[in-house]
Parts: sequence; structure tokens; C-alpha cells
Amino acid sequence: MNIQRYGIILNVENYEECVTFYKDVLELKVMFSKVEGDFKLTCLEFGSSYLMIETEGFAEPSGKSIKSCPSKLRFNVSDIEAAYTRIKSFEISAELIIHEWGSTINIYDPDGNRICIRDEISFKRQIIA
Repeated sequence: MNIQRYGIILNVENYEECVTFYKDVLELKVMFSKVEGDFKLTCLEFGSSYLMIETEGFAEPSGKSIKSCPSKLRFNVSDIEAAYTRIKSFEISAELIIHEWGSTINIYDPDGNRICIRDEISFKRQIIA
């Protein structure tokens, strides 16, 4: 199989709020958007792949559990402190957690989908070890 591109499709209930969140908070660039009747989608750059936000999902704004949402989006960043400051500037509930293997920030998007932000330097150290 010669895979040409890969991505993630995230179905959401709060479409506009989620697109704004991924664009503004996480600074993902819009590749394209499409509307077909009640169905909407926006495709965002996600590193060398894409994250497609589509309608027809369900929201749990207080945060989805692992049982209802077993997947978590991971964003590795070069400066975890700067990422934490940025997230807090949007008044998003977040806690910077320092582990022996690296630092993380766990947050939810407007639909309650689970997101983790991690420091890239510690991740690279684990790969090399």
C-alpha cells in the first residue's frame, strides 16, 4: 500500500466553536472548508497530516471520558510553558503536569474531546533512549 496522506476525522456537535478552537487556540491552518446542506467540514493542517472537523458528532462539554472517547489528540510543542500561558489566555481550564518522563497539559475542546499537549524535548529523549 502506498499511502499518500493520512489524517484524523473528528465529528463534532459544536462545529463552529470547535473549528475556532483548533484555528485560534492551537493555531492550525485551514486547508479548506465545505458545506453540503446541513453537513459541514473544515480541514486543518495537522503537522504533515490533517485534522478534519466534521458535523454529526456529540458533545460532552465538561469533558468526555476515556469510555466515551477512547482517542486523545496529542500536540507536541517546543515550549510547554509558552503553550500553557497561551491556553490560559483563552481562559481554558488547564494544569501543567510535570512527570519524570516529561511535561503535559490536558485540556478539552468545546465538544469535550480529549487533548494532550506535551513537551517535544522529553519525547525525543525517549525515542533516542
